[in-house]
Amino acid sequence: MKSKSIISDLHLKFAEKTWNETFQLVRRCMDKSRDESKPCELLVRSLERLQQVFHVSSMNTMKSRLELIAKQQGMGFHITEATCYLTADLFYLEVVLLPCGGVEDVKVAPHGGSPAPSESLLQLLRSKNFAEFSVKLAGLSTRYNIPGDNEVKLKLLTSLQCLWKDLQQISHLQREPKDSDPKVDLINNGRVGCLIAGKEDCPLTIQFYISPTNEMNTSDSLTGAVVQAAQVTVGVSDVTHNLQMASVIPQPPQLDPQGCPAFLPLSQAPHEMLPACFLLRLQPAVPVTVSFVDKLRQITDAIIPDVDLQWAPLPKLLMSRSQSASSREESMDEQDAVFTLPLPGGVRHSYILPGAAWEVPAQRSTVVDRIPFTLPAHVPALLELLRHQCAFNTLLGSCFASQRDRTSSACDLHFEVLPESETSFSVTFHRPDADSLAVLLVNVRDSRQISCTLFGEGIEDPSLAEYISTVMMRCMSVPVTLRTLHIKLADITSAPLSPRRPATTEAENDHSAPSSTTVTDTSSALTTFPQSASVPEDDFSVPGSACHAVSVAKSELLPEINTSPAVTLYPVIPAGVCPHWMTRNGHLSELI
Repeated sequence: MKSKSIISDLHLKFAEKTWNETFQLVRRCMDKSRDESKPCELLVRSLERLQQVFHVSSMNTMKSRLELIAKQQGMGFHITEATCYLTADLFYLEVVLLPCGGVEDVKVAPHGGSPAPSESLLQLLRSKNFAEFSVKLAGLSTRYNIPGDNEVKLKLLTSLQCLWKDLQQISHLQREPKDSDPKVDLINNGRVGCLIAGKEDCPLTIQFYISPTNEMNTSDSLTGAVVQAAQVTVGVSDVTHNLQMASVIPQPPQLDPQGCPAFLPLSQAPHEMLPACFLLRLQPAVPVTVSFVDKLRQITDAIIPDVDLQWAPLPKLLMSRSQSASSREESMDEQDAVFTLPLPGGVRHSYILPGAAWEVPAQRSTVVDRIPFTLPAHVPALLELLRHQCAFNTLLGSCFASQRDRTSSACDLHFEVLPESETSFSVTFHRPDADSLAVLLVNVRDSRQISCTLFGEGIEDPSLAEYISTVMMRCMSVPVTLRTLHIKLADITSAPLSPRRPATTEAENDHSAPSSTTVTDTSSALTTFPQSASVPEDDFSVPGSACHAVSVAKSELLPEINTSPAVTLYPVIPAGVCPHWMTRNGHLSELI
């Protein structure tokens, strides 16, 4: 009763007072807080609620609103007539106000630098969108969140700005285009990708990989490709590193015989020994295999610490980042991942990734969100490795894409995906033209060289492998490629392909493949992505799964097939391929 009486008295006391008077009272109470370093949280929340309903119609109310936002972000606040200054260690905001409470201009400047107008922050304040303005200010603070005292911070900021300028010079060096789309070509093939100049609220950003599926707005695009990017920032380091304090690119810029930019050694350019290093902050983070982590370490002078890395099989990391991860079918052993994907034309594919096969050391992977480095010369090499890994991830991830069939109907085609090396995998499936198994070996040499090799009895047409390699490069999707391959193999029964017939002619005259991804654009794909399907002997040996598939198809599944030594190209001890697909008598007829 006493509490209710106090509240009633307060209501009566302030019933006739204006919002402005109440607002000023709360402000005075905050100034008298017992702990000056941290105002009373109840008072802060009260002030925030008041300001949310308080109409900003005067210069004083706008000043009060900006002061509260500055305190929320841990920044200083100063006023000189009609100008407010929100200050941090390495930068400040200059906000010029109008008498009516409006905003005339907003500028951002690093300490010691010239203020630059900020159109985005200006529009947020003019529209009274204070919540988004506060978010932008927090992002700006993160950009300048540099370790060390003020002297070290200023040196690191100078070094970072020199790095940005050098990367921009590298991006402007002449090179030969490799893609018909200039933007895609710059992202996937540029020496430092596509640079997005650092604005007032974000650092310099590099876009360095985009899957070709993002170029094709067709129903055949099973995966929604994401533009892979990286912010170029600086971070604290346990050891000191020599960092540039001026440009390390000779003037005029030069290229070495391999077409790479030439750089001055740090001994010939101003530099400082500082307790920090540059960072590529990956957006989004990238699952990377152990071999690629080692290669990244070999490029830079900085170390990616093992203690921060959590290791798991690559498919597991990719599945956890896929929208379909929560809808995985558990009809088989918990160690095996099974995904059912719908394709255009009512076709359904089932992909099985045996857990035991992917637990091998070569597929041990971790999610990397930042890569330390110390020189601009490291960036092109780092981006090439990241592109290589992203291409491999894109292909493997297409086997459990976000568009997943949630129905309980049976699948038309079943595939088993197995690792073969650090950068290759195989797909085993039942052939439509023969009652036997075949294996498609996918070898990802780098982001621009992907070859497919087909193993199976009686498959001797080299143009078919070249055609499939082209389709794979064009769509970057295993399901789309296998659908095209399945149709091609089915046509072999009625109209066998001529071994001497060029793949280009076959692609142009083919009217059976059901997608614009694989047929309509195939001739152009051959022009844009010339690809050889051959696998050098010194690259890697014939995969064991390919040998097993041929052997099983002849000796275990289908004993009526001729098993003479002349037909067995790769004799090995028969081994079970896709054992969970077999029936008790060893046949696939019930599932295929």
